[in-house]
Amino acid sequence: MAQNGSGSNAGLAFILGAVVVVVVILGYLFLGGDVPAADDADIEINLPDGGEG
Repeated sequence: MAQNGSGSNAGLAFILGAVVVVVVILGYLFLGGDVPAADDADIEINLPDGGEG
C-alpha cells in the first residue's frame, strides 16, 4: 500500500474546508439569507448664527 504524506493530507483538508465554506455562504445567500444593507447615515450639522453682518 502506498503511504500518503502528511503534507498532501493537509492540503486536501484545506481545499475541502475552503469548498465547504464557499458552499455554506452561497447556500445562505441563495436560500433566503438576508445580508443587511449598509444604510446611509443621516448627518446634520447645525451651526449657531455667528452674528456677522
